[in-house]
Amino acid sequence: MVISTDWQAAIVDLDGTMIDTLGDFVFVLNETLTALRLPNVDRTFVERTVGKGSEHLIRSTLTEVGAAPALYDEAWARYQHHYARVNGDHAEVFAGVNEGLLRMRECGMKLACLTNKPTAFARVLLRRKGLEAYFSVVYGGDAFERRKPDPLPLLKACEALGSEPACTLMVGDSSNDALAARAAGCPVVLVTYGYNHGEPIRAVDADAFVDRLDELPLSC
Repeated sequence: MVISTDWQAAIVDLDGTMIDTLGDFVFVLNETLTALRLPNVDRTFVERTVGKGSEHLIRSTLTEVGAAPALYDEAWARYQHHYARVNGDHAEVFAGVNEGLLRMRECGMKLACLTNKPTAFARVLLRRKGLEAYFSVVYGGDAFERRKPDPLPLLKACEALGSEPACTLMVGDSSNDALAARAAGCPVVLVTYGYNHGEPIRAVDADAFVDRLDELPLSC
């Protein structure tokens, strides 16, 4: 991609981009399933399923284990309880993330965290992992009436940051992030190590790919 000197801000995804949260998801889902006397799921299933919000994850999990859809409300309540209890316990910040965020801030870019994870969980996770101070705003999947891959959350984040979409870099790990960025008119860079619904990340339409967040093509 052409390295821009005009980037005013960046919108950064959370799960799979900044923090490896698969361990949290696997633990919480299996605690929930065990309480419901249902079979557990493995890391491979979770990796290809996360990224579209908690509702999608829970419904997909119930389908995967052959449970009745009517169990959704109870599963949702148990999932929320367990996630609030262990948020971040089984998660790790990816290598290069702190350095990459610091570099963006040093380049004068305002930062927003935009995730499909519920906002309250996102804020707690960022705080627990020492990343919260980098961000001017944090928006989760419950912040707006639509979530990624819809462009609305990106456009709202641009408004909050005071930046034009064309000058606001989207940094993510999946087709959800890329589709939302394209529709919003934002340039998009994807990391190669995240969770892309079990599909090859380099097959996604993006402006560039990086193996670490501190490899972003910044010009300052």
